[in-house]
Amino acid sequence: MAASPLDITRRPIGVFDSGIGGLTVARAVSRVLPHEQLVYFGDTAHLPYGDKSTAAIQAYSIKICDLLLKQHCKVILIACNSASAAAYELVREYVGSKARVLNVIDPIVAHIGSAYANRTIGLIGTKQTVNSNVYKKKIDDLDAGVELRSLATPLLAPMIEEGFFRNSISDNIIRTYLSNPLLDEIGALVLACTHYPLIQEQIKEFYQDRVAVLDASDVVASHVKDYLDGQGLAAKAAKTPPRHQFYVSDFTRSFEESTRIFFGQEVHLEHYPLWE
Repeated sequence: MAASPLDITRRPIGVFDSGIGGLTVARAVSRVLPHEQLVYFGDTAHLPYGDKSTAAIQAYSIKICDLLLKQHCKVILIACNSASAAAYELVREYVGSKARVLNVIDPIVAHIGSAYANRTIGLIGTKQTVNSNVYKKKIDDLDAGVELRSLATPLLAPMIEEGFFRNSISDNIIRTYLSNPLLDEIGALVLACTHYPLIQEQIKEFYQDRVAVLDASDVVASHVKDYLDGQGLAAKAAKTPPRHQFYVSDFTRSFEESTRIFFGQEVHLEHYPLWE
């Protein structure tokens, strides 16, 4: 029997990422949609996705979606730029009518087109995201006169996953990347990886207010809210706050501490291996 609209609004939002970087998006979604329950999956056994093949990322994404569909998620948000670039169309086809599928790339592209027309914009992300050329293709399709300069920064995501941020090591790596001549004379910099909000302040310090630093997590969260409202899928206010669920494919104690930092509060991680 088909679920009623009321039943659908009560279902959770599924969010997944290659690791725990997508928790920056989940946290932003939780802020703008406090009545929504989140089911988060971090594929920590296979991180980072940025140096994986397209076929591998697609295989991981499908397995993760199987779990999120078992949790009756009404929306699945691919909170990973690499997976959004490599697997969005396949995931949407695979999921079909069982859930709506959103990615983190389209909202950012739309924001750039409306806020930075006829300007030069920089972008940093993983090798997978940058080499896919997906941002450039979509931005060029807008015909808004935006010149995009993309730089792969493969050390940043694993550095952040390992807790190396807000210190001299991360300062040196960030400075080396951002000093690349490719990023000279840009008006804004897109953080095209969900890990990067954790080093946003260090990036802002480098630019000293000369360049706008775009935190994609806030843009994506706003898009998710608008989408749920527009589709009549938003949860109604409840007497008790929702209980979020957090899964990882490879459990380590260090991830519990990192998860607290990424999400901004204590969370309980459950171990759920993708392949037994």
